[in-house]
Amino acid sequence: MAATRLIALHRNKGKSVAACLKSRTDYAQNPDKTDGGEWVSSYECSPLTVDEEFMLSKRQYELSTGRSQKSDVIAYQIRQSFKPGEITPEEANQVGYELAMRFTKGKHAFIVATHTDCQHIHNHIIYNSTSLDGSRKFRDFWLSGLAVQRLSDVICLEHSLSVIERKPYRERQKKILYPPKESNRDRLCAIIDGILKDKPPDFEHFLQRLEQEGYEVKRGKHTSVKGRRQKRFIRFRTLGQGYSEEELRAVLEGKAEHRPRQKSPPQEPLFQLLVDISAKKSKGAGYERWAKKFNLKEMSKTLIFLQEQKIADVDELNGKTEQAVQRFHDLQGTIQAAEKRMAEIAALRTQIVNYAKTREVYTAYRKAGYSRKFRSEHETEILLHQAAKSFFDQQNLKKLPRVKDLNAEYAALVEQKKAAYPEYRKAREEMQQLLRAQKNVERFFAGDTHQTDHRDQSR
Repeated sequence: MAATRLIALHRNKGKSVAACLKSRTDYAQNPDKTDGGEWVSSYECSPLTVDEEFMLSKRQYELSTGRSQKSDVIAYQIRQSFKPGEITPEEANQVGYELAMRFTKGKHAFIVATHTDCQHIHNHIIYNSTSLDGSRKFRDFWLSGLAVQRLSDVICLEHSLSVIERKPYRERQKKILYPPKESNRDRLCAIIDGILKDKPPDFEHFLQRLEQEGYEVKRGKHTSVKGRRQKRFIRFRTLGQGYSEEELRAVLEGKAEHRPRQKSPPQEPLFQLLVDISAKKSKGAGYERWAKKFNLKEMSKTLIFLQEQKIADVDELNGKTEQAVQRFHDLQGTIQAAEKRMAEIAALRTQIVNYAKTREVYTAYRKAGYSRKFRSEHETEILLHQAAKSFFDQQNLKKLPRVKDLNAEYAALVEQKKAAYPEYRKAREEMQQLLRAQKNVERFFAGDTHQTDHRDQSR
């Protein structure tokens, strides 16, 4: 069993690339960790001069391509850790060498250093970010770390080693739950609650107390405050019921009673999907007893939901579910169409503005007989103008719309999208509840049929 991790090695601030490469490769080949350097192997380089050979290929890359390194990634490292007691250092080094060779396809020089100073034997594989022929750089593609893990698993199976079992999402160990972060508004409301308990004489004294708590107060038509490390002011009227300026003044004058805001717990679904007990018989009798009790509770909640929705039979449930799904997709299509048109308007508006800004420069460029000197002096404006013209040709635009009209259409689409979202969320929730109820009913009756058949066979 081997756990892997792909790490991009960056250049440290204030250090040269050569110095960084030397420190990384020296650590990997530490004699105290590799039994005096016995468990170090390499490909197309010498472990003694690996850093210099890496640098040589980087210089060759700059000479052959004319490009300098833009990023600060100087090499890549694969850490491969094995299960304690399952593998010898010699075989671990061999597995690491195969992994590096097959992942880089033999196009990058690398070293494999097997560390034996820990309870678990592990490899440090460092390969050059520049290819052997100096023609290209290694591209750290999307999910490359997962590709390394999958390839490592294949090689471990070939060497009769175990692999990490991939458990379903629901059966994985849960991460540590951290307390939810308190927002700036929640923190402000809590401070207001504390100040009001002390009963300041008037609103001005109340604001002074907020200033003592570190808030900056902006007085005016709508009083607002800003705390430390906040970018924007917060108006009292945006804090919710009981925290507007009028309501706070009424509390301070003794005309009303302040009620601190109670945070509502997250809303749980009305009912959940039934557990497929037959699929998890191997989990034990205790789990089966819990699952049966859970299914009875959830089926009761499902029946209550169906009664509230006045659904009498399965056909009616299926019909309402289909209608809810169709309504949800219609609303989703409307929102997606609006978003698509908004993106088109934004792109068109940008090109129109660029075209207008660079028109005079391009006209002067044309009058200059497309002079190279003139182009070199106004390269950016000319490229923007040509890109705009190319965009208009692709869109088959004979007459350009006014930016004012595009802005008006964009604003109308934004309002349309805002108006559709509440109905969209409601339709999505309704569809999810009906689909869940439909699935529960199907699973319940399938379970009843299975139990009836089992009883008939036993007779």
